[in-house]
Amino acid sequence: MNSANEDKSSLGATFNKLWSAAMFSKFADGLTGAAIPLLAATLTRDPVLISIQSNLMLLPWLLFAIPLGALVDRINRRVSMLLVQLTRVLIGAAIAQLLITGTMTLWALMLLTFIFGISEVVYDTATQSSIPSLLKGSQLERGNSRLQIADTVMQSFVGVPLGAILYAAFQFAPFAGISVLYLVAIFLVSSISREALQGDIDLKAKRPALSHEIKEGLRYLWEHKVLLRLVITTGAVGFFYAMGQATLVLFVLDRLHVSEVNYGFVMLPLALGSLAGAFASPRMSKRMGRSTALSIALPMASVSLLVAGLAQNVYWYLLASLVHGFFIAQWNILLMSTYHSMIPNEIFGRIHGTRRTLVWGLMPIAGLIGGFLAKIDLAVPMIAGGIGAVVIAASQSKFIRSIRS
Repeated sequence: MNSANEDKSSLGATFNKLWSAAMFSKFADGLTGAAIPLLAATLTRDPVLISIQSNLMLLPWLLFAIPLGALVDRINRRVSMLLVQLTRVLIGAAIAQLLITGTMTLWALMLLTFIFGISEVVYDTATQSSIPSLLKGSQLERGNSRLQIADTVMQSFVGVPLGAILYAAFQFAPFAGISVLYLVAIFLVSSISREALQGDIDLKAKRPALSHEIKEGLRYLWEHKVLLRLVITTGAVGFFYAMGQATLVLFVLDRLHVSEVNYGFVMLPLALGSLAGAFASPRMSKRMGRSTALSIALPMASVSLLVAGLAQNVYWYLLASLVHGFFIAQWNILLMSTYHSMIPNEIFGRIHGTRRTLVWGLMPIAGLIGGFLAKIDLAVPMIAGGIGAVVIAASQSKFIRSIRS
């Protein structure tokens, strides 16, 4: 199939089912994305505790991403996705029950958030590992763009504002809602045939020990110098992003003086920018090349984070968020398309887990630093994080432009 026909071809029934499941999952993620920070802010106003809570979703990437990534390469991806979605249903029901009975504590919320994060490691790894089996060539940008659009529309446009409104009305409501939404996602994933997400991987073939496969994945990443440098660059920028956004809920509520019910609406410009960036990324990649588009997106996203931290009022912050959303969406889509082009399907889970350990695993540490910086002033984490991200992005721009998948 030539590239012109590939651009216009359907992405396939299996991808469409996976995408539909992502729609409902991201809707649920949006509800929790608003409700969990707001719930945490009612349980404590301590910036350090808030930063710890806000990063507990990411901590499992540091602790478990490599072994879980290797495990996903060995087991049926569809089955693993169903199991973790069921776990999320139970987590939502548990938080709702604790709120209804008046027994919710910060420590219970932290524990359930951490378990939620573990399920996210498995689900994200299984989903991303499936993409190279379903999409080829220029379809990667289109597919990743659609997934980003689902993320933006259902999570940021629908889930986050609705989550804040529901939380303000009935604290338990958004958490009961996520259980229902994840049940719908379970139904959609279960409609995918058992082997459809595996590609050419033979699960019945005799495999070496799990530890050997982990070492094999680590060795591949270490020896692939371009991939390794890209992962390190992304990890360094992500570290400063996490530092900057660790106490975002307090920055919005206490510095910009936004009410809880309006918290979700303050997130809308970020979503609007992300949606525009998701639609634009395939065209930008085709017009100027994937690497060139990447080299522009990362510095611009970093600068806009710094500008947001310097915001003196909510309108300034909204404009900076709009720009940040546009470029960070482009970065995410084109980066994943680059990874899908560079990493063999049979070891994708291990490499994905390893890189996420380096990138997302460091974020809880950065978040804790951001929490301590917020004790100085709630704007300091975003300013410091923005400066650090700008320096890294600018210094690596030439390298990113030189990447050939």
